[in-house]
Amino acid sequence: MIDSLPPLRDVIRSHDLRAKKSFGQNFLLDLNLTARIARAAGDLRGADVLEVGPGPGGLTRGLLAEGARRVLAIEKDTRCLPALAEISTAYPGRLQVIAGDALALDPLEHLTPPVKVVSNLPYNVGTELLIRWMTPATWPPFWDSLTLMFQREVAERIVARPGAKAYGRLALMVQWRANPQIVLSLPPEAFTPPPKVSSAVVHITRLAAPRFPADAATLERVVAAGFNQRRKMLRAALRGLHPQIEAMLLAAGIAPTARAEEIGLEAWCRLARALKGDSR
Repeated sequence: MIDSLPPLRDVIRSHDLRAKKSFGQNFLLDLNLTARIARAAGDLRGADVLEVGPGPGGLTRGLLAEGARRVLAIEKDTRCLPALAEISTAYPGRLQVIAGDALALDPLEHLTPPVKVVSNLPYNVGTELLIRWMTPATWPPFWDSLTLMFQREVAERIVARPGAKAYGRLALMVQWRANPQIVLSLPPEAFTPPPKVSSAVVHITRLAAPRFPADAATLERVVAAGFNQRRKMLRAALRGLHPQIEAMLLAAGIAPTARAEEIGLEAWCRLARALKGDSR
């Protein structure tokens, strides 16, 4: 055991916490696994940790046991609050629980840098939260790293390289500003109830500045246009962006007959700069 609290199966039984599909819940009950996820986030001592969707608190306990200075846990399911209160009692002054929707709350007023985000994200909001954390109004963001559980398919999209079937907008958005890697894979049977898909933990470390210069909005627009019609050649897929798109592709070192999945991040940034009129 990582602490003096009861096993998670007993916690779920005593609080009658059946996982709800409406909350995207699949509980991870093995405290050895939750401790491994906490350790995958690196040294937590001296850091505040933001956790979204703690549920009965398995990962929360791992984070606290691994030495997190403070954990701010945001939980939408009020049924889980009594179980989380028991953890707060066991770790005095180190756990703050906010009842609410992470998509509607701004946690920044409750966090003191350095901040790490570590979450077994509910499947139904995971990608949306990642996109928000990767696209703040200013960079660098409030967080130093993200250690997040996703469906395996989403995790593979985050780390995909050019030419891979999973390569697309999500890979480019994350890799432009951060270094992502899959650090842990989990089968369905690790969860209660078992989901229909495998899961994976992705550790994302932010860069101080984007990897290559580009205007964020322009880069998003050109990448979206390319991958929305990924089977088309780029000169056709991007035709609506500029009347001279073929010449711009050539100037950026991109073959107009190439398809979006063949183009690396640096070339996408060159094209975004050309569309923006920036010669850097």
